[in-house]
Amino acid sequence: MPDFDVDMVRKQFPALAEGAAHFDGPGGSQTPQVVADTIARTMTSALANRGQLTPAERRADGIVLGARQAMADLLNADPAGIVFGRSMTQLTYDFSRTLAKNWGPGDEIVVTRLDHDANVRPWVQAAEAVGATVRWLDFDPKTTELDDLTPLLSDRTKLVAVTAASNLLGTRPDLAAIAPKVHAAGALLYVDGVHLTAHAPVDASIADFYACSPYKFFGPHCGVLAASPELLENLRPDKLLPSSDAVPERFELGTLPYEQLAGTTAAVDFIAGLGGTGENRRERLLSSLSLVEAHEDALRADLESRLSAIDGLTLYGKAGHRTPTLLFSLDGWESRDVSARLADRNVNAPSGSFYALETSRHLGLGDTGAVRAGLAPYTNQSDVDRLVDAIEHLAR
Repeated sequence: MPDFDVDMVRKQFPALAEGAAHFDGPGGSQTPQVVADTIARTMTSALANRGQLTPAERRADGIVLGARQAMADLLNADPAGIVFGRSMTQLTYDFSRTLAKNWGPGDEIVVTRLDHDANVRPWVQAAEAVGATVRWLDFDPKTTELDDLTPLLSDRTKLVAVTAASNLLGTRPDLAAIAPKVHAAGALLYVDGVHLTAHAPVDASIADFYACSPYKFFGPHCGVLAASPELLENLRPDKLLPSSDAVPERFELGTLPYEQLAGTTAAVDFIAGLGGTGENRRERLLSSLSLVEAHEDALRADLESRLSAIDGLTLYGKAGHRTPTLLFSLDGWESRDVSARLADRNVNAPSGSFYALETSRHLGLGDTGAVRAGLAPYTNQSDVDRLVDAIEHLAR
């Protein structure tokens, strides 16, 4: 396996020239120059509604089809089942309302306390609106591993919503074990892949629905959902009468943001070029993301070991299979004040519950959460050293 060249990667991100050590990637990554250039070029090129009559129409159509294929390559999905939206949250609300049209009293759904609220509240609210029952899957606060799903499943279960990786803790549930149980019960599996997709190779085909956000992996602010076209054909979302009823267009409300879709394709191509090898883009993506995962995990192990040695510092979660995301608090300090002191040193590690409200509460951290340090492909050893040095200074 080739080495991961973090210095080469860092040169592609103009924002890093400002000098900050960025541990805020879980909230949104920095943007490489090629993505910004692609977005700008698209916005200054002739565009129109999709069609084939004019160059502007053909350009718009090509951008959409290109973005569907790029995301399909990234997620191992069918491009005809790639749906774009404003955000993962918006897409999940849309699909929760659509799916709930076929739910009623006696039906059940399962949500977890490990998830971001975007994969909790839309399902809870949709179920409540039709009288369906919500069942909660807890996790062990010490290990942050999910409890056994099996006791919550029955022939009344319609859907299970679970994260591919906790955005607060980095914990990665065993989707390979969860999916067969869900499908054996005759239910659908909706996976929030927002946090995982930036850090590891992904196979969205394990789920019925897999949602993610390109701005977490170097792209623009939009949302993506992957599902099989056959499944989407059976769903009838609310839509405007004259808008297309074709799949996946029937789920995309209004004209798509062409510049963001072009930027999404550029972000996928950027990831594929992070040192990976292969005969096609999917193979290069898998290879590159394996390099990313190894790079980030080595830095995470070093950071976790050094933070664990600091007196008065508490690390939350020891799950073995995880993304490079650490949550911690420091005795005698409010977490927001720790983040403020870090910011004074040009180290960006924000604090909060980061919309993982149920997770934060279940850990005993209430609604305020703790400090989160998330690594990214552009994180280097110097960044880690600066964070550790700053925390050690505060702990004295």
